[in-house]
Amino acid sequence: MNIYHQSTGHPTEIPLPVKSTSAAELERALHYPLADQLPPHGGAVELAPGIKWLRMGLPFVLDHINIWLLRDRFDDRDGWTVVDTCIDCSEARADWTQVFATELDGLPVLRVLVTHMHPDHVGLAHWLCERWSTPERDCRLWMSAADFQSARYACQVISSSSGERLVDHFRSHGMTDPNDLERIRERKTYYSTLVPALPPCYARLMDGASITIGGLAWRCIAGYGHSPEHIALYCEQINVLISGDMMLPRISSNVSVYETEPEADALLLFLHSIDRFLALPEDALVLPSHGKPFCGLHTRVRQLREHHRDRLNEVIDMVGNKPVSAYEVLPTLFKRPLDLHQTTFALGETVAHLNRLWYSGQLRRSRDAAGIWRFQVI
Repeated sequence: MNIYHQSTGHPTEIPLPVKSTSAAELERALHYPLADQLPPHGGAVELAPGIKWLRMGLPFVLDHINIWLLRDRFDDRDGWTVVDTCIDCSEARADWTQVFATELDGLPVLRVLVTHMHPDHVGLAHWLCERWSTPERDCRLWMSAADFQSARYACQVISSSSGERLVDHFRSHGMTDPNDLERIRERKTYYSTLVPALPPCYARLMDGASITIGGLAWRCIAGYGHSPEHIALYCEQINVLISGDMMLPRISSNVSVYETEPEADALLLFLHSIDRFLALPEDALVLPSHGKPFCGLHTRVRQLREHHRDRLNEVIDMVGNKPVSAYEVLPTLFKRPLDLHQTTFALGETVAHLNRLWYSGQLRRSRDAAGIWRFQVI
């Protein structure tokens, strides 16, 4: 399971616990047109005329992000539109510098599109926009309003209370070890380490809007539950979906509840969002942010729905009639040992599943004398 903190967006990877179908069987149900081919370090694979695939390293367990170069003509100039950026680090800047020299055919970057606010997607947007802006024309960031504002707040506002609010949230769901809570308290500047700045201006991406890139119309599809307002892009003319993190081939995107919206029904939002992809063709070429390009979109939607259905059933079976906290439920969903970093992400995901069952009327919750939320079957 791909785990992201919605505030920090730091990725890690925890294997999916599969109840009835093996991971290998799920994998075989999808088709990978490029088989095991991957872009070379600092280079690209051309997927179709005018579409290039970059793959940049991340210093996490989830060790890469896919970036897409789309040939473009914008404001009477020929060049490229970039989709997603990587985190801001010296290695990523070096990779981009090599890409500039070898993959752009001597043309400029005209626009930077970002699917959502997590650091591996937006971390270098400020640098790319500055690098390719001129006195005559800006290289503009394009992004949804909710994710732009969330990213701007996270990278610019340093609040001494933000760490404490996160601690209070995790404590209220059963994490009580003082040393763990103190380490979480100290992480309030984590996002700004990976996203030190954001462009001051942006162009807004909205659900249903059509953007012309290189003469092709790309439709924006908003998604929720993983980030505030994630934007995927679909081009009907070539049947290609740039899915961002809303549709990944091997792992499930993180769906978490955190301190900024503690009563969120994030899992319902996510499931409703991925259902929208069923309106697209099953044989669309899906370009995900992690993993390899694949076909089998409807199949993957069904797999993700079944995965979360099974996890919800596991939670119901575990909770029973005895009131339990999310921290006590967590090992049911994440069966291998986790470090603290992974545990915080897994706890957010566990709360999302408990909240879904609470909203559906299958669980009730109450707060005990220590201020801990406890759930039990009705």
